[in-house]
Amino acid sequence: MRKIFISKLVKEASKNKKIVLIVGDLGFGVVEPFKKKFPDRFFNAGVSEQSMMGFASGLAMRGYHVFVYSIANFPTFRCAEQIRNDMDYHNLPITIVTVGSGLSYGNLGYSHHGLQDYSLIRSFPNTLILSPCCNEEVKIVLSFIFKNPQPSYLRLDKSLDLSLKINVKKIKSGNWIIYRKGKNKKKLLISTGSTAKDCIKILTSDKKNEFNWYSLPIWGMKIKNNQLKKFLKFSEIVSVENHFQDGGFGSWINEIISSKPHKQKINILNKYIKKEVVGVVGSEKFLNNKVGPSRLY
Repeated sequence: MRKIFISKLVKEASKNKKIVLIVGDLGFGVVEPFKKKFPDRFFNAGVSEQSMMGFASGLAMRGYHVFVYSIANFPTFRCAEQIRNDMDYHNLPITIVTVGSGLSYGNLGYSHHGLQDYSLIRSFPNTLILSPCCNEEVKIVLSFIFKNPQPSYLRLDKSLDLSLKINVKKIKSGNWIIYRKGKNKKKLLISTGSTAKDCIKILTSDKKNEFNWYSLPIWGMKIKNNQLKKFLKFSEIVSVENHFQDGGFGSWINEIISSKPHKQKINILNKYIKKEVVGVVGSEKFLNNKVGPSRLY
């Protein structure tokens, strides 16, 4: 995912001289192609994330589309006030790019586990969450944000390199991408972020192939209003995410379904990372097997 991101960014920056990249003193093995080709549009802000977001906001106010690159928790929780007051409330064209979604950095412990970032970012009214599940989704969400610069949060897995066949080349915010058509049109499995392998694993327990599997790679508070009708088509919904339940993707869906009166009866099941992972250190595979999404029921 990271290599695809930087490759697409370099290509776009060759056409758009207003694209700038700022890093927080990390990721040099990834961002080097951009630094080498555009040294005057590359900045290392050091381990100073609040200043980094303030700097990004200043550049954005001058008409630049700024990409800020760091590890999941660092450019989010450390500088929530700058994101809220500067980027989001001023509706600035800044894309925060983070690696280490979910338990990608499992061995580095809870300081590096990206399990609460959705809950923070989705509380901002103007910021879109871009959470691709595979290489193909990385490409299409980047194409979207290049054409529609705005407050946004691109959430990437550290090491996932997964290709899936998709039937779209372009996407709009709030669009669903189908990966499997089930036999029961009333049953939905919907995921976001780098959970495709989890979904494939979960669906092995769907012996009758009843569930329809969709991904929602672009979401957030600002597109909630156009989602309710979609969810009301289903009587059973299973959400999948690599995040805590509280404040996560499943909670976002629950809020949408309960936002207006309706007569549809819907059984909702959220699949997520369990809170018992706090304080546990291990590889991503070990931790996911211990606390991650698994079977349907």
